[in-house]
Amino acid sequence: MIKEAIILAGGFGTRLKEVIGEDIPKPMAPVDGRPFLEYLFKYLDKWGVERLILATGHKHEVIEAHFGDRFNKQEIVYSREEEPLGTGGAVKKAMEYVNGYSGYIINGDTYFDVNLWKLANSFRAKEAESVMALRKMADVSRYGSVKIDLDNRITEFTEKGSQTGMGFINGGTYILERKAFLDLDLPDIFSLEKDYFEQHYNKLRIFGVRCYSYFLDIGIPEDYEEAQDAFDGLFN
Repeated sequence: MIKEAIILAGGFGTRLKEVIGEDIPKPMAPVDGRPFLEYLFKYLDKWGVERLILATGHKHEVIEAHFGDRFNKQEIVYSREEEPLGTGGAVKKAMEYVNGYSGYIINGDTYFDVNLWKLANSFRAKEAESVMALRKMADVSRYGSVKIDLDNRITEFTEKGSQTGMGFINGGTYILERKAFLDLDLPDIFSLEKDYFEQHYNKLRIFGVRCYSYFLDIGIPEDYEEAQDAFDGLFN
């Protein structure tokens, strides 16, 4: 069982500043009276994750002051960016803190209720370097889409706005095999989505897992407002 997760919590939250203010990092945006990160921690706890590696950057001190080194029974470790590293650079730096063979990766501004054991089972069964949770959407134009073959291996990424209608998107939840990822010798600053997945899916064993569970990205004010009602009482 995978017991470690990297949470990408270093975003600037530019679009949310008008709602939550300048001094609150996006993953700490209050939802129903709690920082958004708390919902992610409790979600991960449900699937047996005991060690949380927070890839922080902007306003990291706010996150650290609030949570310290534990949340309930979960250990918290911080991987701090001194400069913006992009999603890939943040994961590469945080991977140095992963003790196990592999770890979950999730976005600190997205709640995607993925069955993580299903994701882990696929990772093991496929002997994959990485797996990606795919979310079915009625319209993929805002996100871009991901296509897979009959063996669930990723075969194509389409750009945001280039396709409309129903399809599967990158849900921002992954498992990465630690050594295989670090052995690629990727630069210190890069995009996980563009420079890892989209550049290496045809060379590495990268698979998609189709998921239909609840998905909400709080990165824009409208969806953040939706979360206030949608998360009411969650995990109470």
